[in-house]
Amino acid sequence: MATDYDAPRKSDEELNEQSIEELKARRNENSSSDVEEDETEAAEGFELPGADLSGEELSVRVLPRQDDEFTCSRCFLVHHRSQLAYEENGQPVCTECAY
Repeated sequence: MATDYDAPRKSDEELNEQSIEELKARRNENSSSDVEEDETEAAEGFELPGADLSGEELSVRVLPRQDDEFTCSRCFLVHHRSQLAYEENGQPVCTECAY
């Protein structure tokens, strides 16, 4: 950005006043502009629960739980042994559920 060294310089107080006025003007401009969204266009992109997925085929490879993993008794997720916080009545609890 080019600087005009011949232009009169403003004091810090004038700069602060000017920047405050600019911020107030920007705030008023931003609050006055409302975003209008067409509800029908927004609703077209959503799939409702219960949609017919009988023709869909999953291509996910599921591995059995490994020796170094456990299933949390609270969240029922499979975690690595390093995530084991404690066992409650013989049931493992992960660190995320321990809090």
